[in-house]
Amino acid sequence: MKIQKNMSRMDRSIRFVVGTVLVILFFMDILTGTIGTIAMVVAVVFLGTSFVGVCGLYLPFDYRTCDPD
Repeated sequence: MKIQKNMSRMDRSIRFVVGTVLVILFFMDILTGTIGTIAMVVAVVFLGTSFVGVCGLYLPFDYRTCDPD
């Protein structure tokens, strides 16, 4: 079973920028403690989904931000 991409280029770009900003804020010690840990988890998820192009939360709802192939 092949999973089709369900994220548009804009969606992927926004996730990449937000993920990168969260990583930078974490390593600059602006986000620390529990909030920092949560920010890093969110950043990893955002960066991963932006590279893969598939959002797992979109799948059960058959939602997509890109044009169907």
